[in-house]
Amino acid sequence: MSDAQSTMMLRPPIKRTMRTLDRAFFKTTVPISAARVHKIQDISEVRSKILKSKDKFVWNRIPSLKPDPDEKHAKAGGKCLLLKPEVKHDDRSTWSPTIKDLENEGTIAVIPYTLDLDYDSWTYDDIMRAILPEEDMHGDIPTGFSTIGHVAHMNLRERYLPYKHTIAQIIKDKSSSIKTVINKIDPIGNEENEFRTFQYEVLVGEDDLDVEARHQDCIFRFNFGKVYWNPRLHTEHQRIIKQFQPGQAICDVMAGIGPFAIPAAKWGRHFVFANDLNPESYRYLKDAIELNGVEPFVEPFNEDGHDFIRTSAQALALKHKRVVIKGKKPRHARQPAPETYFDRPATFAHYTMNLPGNAIDFISDFIGLYNKPFASKPQAHDDRDLPRDPRQLFEPYTAVKLPMVHVYCFCSEDDNEAAKRSICKRISEKLEYEITPDTPEVHIEDVRKVSTHKRYFCASFRLPHEVVFRNLEV
Repeated sequence: MSDAQSTMMLRPPIKRTMRTLDRAFFKTTVPISAARVHKIQDISEVRSKILKSKDKFVWNRIPSLKPDPDEKHAKAGGKCLLLKPEVKHDDRSTWSPTIKDLENEGTIAVIPYTLDLDYDSWTYDDIMRAILPEEDMHGDIPTGFSTIGHVAHMNLRERYLPYKHTIAQIIKDKSSSIKTVINKIDPIGNEENEFRTFQYEVLVGEDDLDVEARHQDCIFRFNFGKVYWNPRLHTEHQRIIKQFQPGQAICDVMAGIGPFAIPAAKWGRHFVFANDLNPESYRYLKDAIELNGVEPFVEPFNEDGHDFIRTSAQALALKHKRVVIKGKKPRHARQPAPETYFDRPATFAHYTMNLPGNAIDFISDFIGLYNKPFASKPQAHDDRDLPRDPRQLFEPYTAVKLPMVHVYCFCSEDDNEAAKRSICKRISEKLEYEITPDTPEVHIEDVRKVSTHKRYFCASFRLPHEVVFRNLEV
């Protein structure tokens, strides 16, 4: 028997017109062969040998060790080991040398075996390929769903919509953790939706989107329908956070519920001003700060991003903060470890702006960011020698560089180099200062493909002196 024939034997029954899931339809039997082990004490040795000779039946989650199909042998505790479909009990030419040796020794007998299969025997992919019309699949099946807590979130293509309830039910059946399956029915971040939330329909389960998610070993609890959350950005969040140095101050302009801010504070001891315009995001951001114990390092805000960029730099400079971390006492030590002090810097080292639909529009708010003396004196208990002129906070007066900006955007250019040039041009127009892909410290990261003609990028660049110190009154 060829590999193709074996594969056909183990496919589920096909019914291309199934719109309502019928689990009973998938009950079937497959004739294969098995090695009856005559003595129970030989089972382990036989299993090891046929595994090594690659004669063992290995498929999905079907165990290869089964009770003997003969009732008399089964009652006596008899077992058999399923063999791959290519092995035929009545054709010794299909037996490997290992099986022949075991049979000649009287250790096993090769017998016919009827394998009973049902809906639970097959994977999600198997079932989907059995019910979707081939012309709709185009060689692919709908697998693009995200899991957030107990919720599976789909964005089905139009050709799969007639099967949406069946697809959702199969997803729920094949994952014990999934309780609710939803399908997005409008684009995120359209003109009517400034908070990047989306309309959805519940296909299976209750309309319960209160979830708990873990991200970079941090806990987040939120209602998935009220805030923006993308579990596919885990690697991208890590990439940015790795650029932060311990103790630096970070300004997260469009923070959401804190996928940048909370891990940065928890694991890097970064000070973060975290802002989001969505009142629900702000509420869950405050919850995440408390849940993860980062209250000393993260300050939440619920402001318009334009205003936040223009006011947060002075707010940081004029409000000194020192965090004291008590040392833990080692098990056998008499004294605890010394306390660790973290003084919040007077300037931000990085700005993150993850609102790809229009974050570049906020770039113009950096013009003249430090063009005026500080509006008031530092707090009375602040013993820092803070200069009145913000210029003196940065190079060449100190070793501190101007902040890096990490701004996210979409681009429809197919060519990567053309996309980089296009993004730099858009940023330059907002800065009123030219930057290019070749400008020092400019980096354009191709984060992920969103759709056929739409990709998601992160543009990183250092704010130029000519921008932040520009006199706007001239």
